[in-house]
Amino acid sequence: MTVEERLVEVRHRIEAAEREAGRTPGSATLVAVSKTFDADAIRPVIAAGQRIFGENRVQESQAKWPELKAETPDIELHLIGPLQSNKAADAVALFDVIETVDREKIARSLAEEMTRQARHPKLYVQVNIGMEPQKAGIEPKQTVTFVDFCRRELELEIEGLMCIPPAEGNPGPYFALLAKLADECGLHRLSMGMSGDFEIAIGMGATSVRVGSAIFGHR
Repeated sequence: MTVEERLVEVRHRIEAAEREAGRTPGSATLVAVSKTFDADAIRPVIAAGQRIFGENRVQESQAKWPELKAETPDIELHLIGPLQSNKAADAVALFDVIETVDREKIARSLAEEMTRQARHPKLYVQVNIGMEPQKAGIEPKQTVTFVDFCRRELELEIEGLMCIPPAEGNPGPYFALLAKLADECGLHRLSMGMSGDFEIAIGMGATSVRVGSAIFGHR
């Protein structure tokens, strides 16, 4: 299958999952994860109508996305990988959505840069939903307090929560927990679900799913 055909297939699967869950068509947004793929590999997906993309690394994104965004100005670019504080300025300048706010230092750096640059990307708090030591994210039990800190102390608008569940086992309970935490925070946006489990995530309330290999193929 071509990349365009895979994109169409993923869109159809999202629509079917929405129907299965009794959700409004279009209520789950597709974020096409283009990490490690160069601009020439991404252009056909843009040409096929996809406008929302996700990247893991700031430096890699700087090498390809300024040109791509100049060519197609309505692109929305999401940072979905860990963010270091020394890259906060670059992240605020380039990304439209930053999904990986996971500690106080990063939140403060982003608040300072957003004020300095007068640019305000949407922010998600990343939750380490499976409490895995190798993964970034705030602990589930600290999520409500951390979101409150971001809002009250730093005056940041938090759009939603994001998670990556453990690779093994059923992701459903982890997605359900993220939805519960979002409700406790008064948030309505959930970034959860990837190529292997996005249909389950949609059934659990995901408002955006991050799909890479099912569209671009394996890296």
